[in-house]
Amino acid sequence: MSLRWIHENPARWDDGKAAIVGGADEGTFDLSKYEDLDVLPGEWWRVEDDGTVVGYGWMDYTWGEGEMLLAVHPGRKRTGVGTFILDRIEDAARARNLRYLYNVVRDSHPDSAGVTRWLEARRFRPDRGRLVRKVEAVGAA
Repeated sequence: MSLRWIHENPARWDDGKAAIVGGADEGTFDLSKYEDLDVLPGEWWRVEDDGTVVGYGWMDYTWGEGEMLLAVHPGRKRTGVGTFILDRIEDAARARNLRYLYNVVRDSHPDSAGVTRWLEARRFRPDRGRLVRKVEAVGAA
């Protein structure tokens, strides 16, 4: 596996996002308002493995905090792609001098408990209805 992290600028709603992000189980994300080639808010990265798109990362930030999401192709779950995305998002947050990353797992998510456990295993902690992780300095954990 040779994963590549590619910043999309500008990011547009395209077939890859429609398949992986838009194709996620109902209730996972609310991105129904986007149409083909719409410019998307926030920063987007795609993850490729030998030219095949296997996931996406997204971050939007303000006041020292970055909201993030990640989406992994269903056939690539449990292969390290999600952790790869999360690590790269933290690198991006660190480069922007953000103090915290957070994620809101929607109540409608079909595996909200599993996603919450996955994030908590990666140093996210519950805080006011969201899961928050301090952005660590390089080499700290």
